[in-house]
Amino acid sequence: MEITLPRLEILPVENIFPHEYYDEQRAYPLMEKLRKHGVLKNPPIVMPFANASDRYMILDGTNRVAAVRLLGIPHVVAQVVEPDLPGLALRTWNHVVWGTPAEAFLATLREAVPQLQPSVSLQLSVAALHERKLMLAVSLPDGQVFSVPTHDGLEETLETLNAAVRSYQQAALDRTSEHDAQVLKALYPDISGVVIFPPFKIREVQALVEQGHLFPPGITRFIVSPRALRVNYPLAELAADAPLETKRAQLQAWLQERLASKGVRYYAEATVLYDD
Repeated sequence: MEITLPRLEILPVENIFPHEYYDEQRAYPLMEKLRKHGVLKNPPIVMPFANASDRYMILDGTNRVAAVRLLGIPHVVAQVVEPDLPGLALRTWNHVVWGTPAEAFLATLREAVPQLQPSVSLQLSVAALHERKLMLAVSLPDGQVFSVPTHDGLEETLETLNAAVRSYQQAALDRTSEHDAQVLKALYPDISGVVIFPPFKIREVQALVEQGHLFPPGITRFIVSPRALRVNYPLAELAADAPLETKRAQLQAWLQERLASKGVRYYAEATVLYDD
């Protein structure tokens, strides 16, 4: 079997952009960790924009890119994937919110999204989300379901989703693949509700971000296979005062040395790591 290794490149940090709203304060602890260890352990994953502008969208690793930027390092080693990569998939996370009474949670959400209205059932609402007939659904712990009908354009949908998430973003929340708030009551006794998002296509995300739009934090889940982990590339090489092409050549030489010394291991099967 022919093995295709991840495509690793050195890119200018200034050319890499998040696809979702992001608080850079979250990168400070990682910045200190990078400074202490002196290596970039796991490269961020990026996708080139479609307009051949030499700009890239972050799929995973916004904290890492921000931490490198905060350290004043001009370049970062990243795994580059194309939107048609066979091993690339996009899933959607839902948000489980807790710690606020469900009535207050719903009232705050309705202030942000006045189009929210009672829905027939959770099952029908989830199906309508996948058919793009709804842009948002909410499951409450008492079994009530609310939803928002779809607008004509994806830009309007994204604006509504961002308004919804901003309304509860400071509350306690987790990402979940579950839709039903009643199912999650055992794990979250003080659950407020579950906010359910529609699926998006990879090229839709790429196009919207390229146009200057950003997604709400924590709703996209990009799955990439194969994925480069434990690269441990020296930050000193990325920070060096050398031309980009020189750094790229050095990276390729470094990778060839790792391959020649059997320092690269490929896992064809699903693997669980316990040392991160």
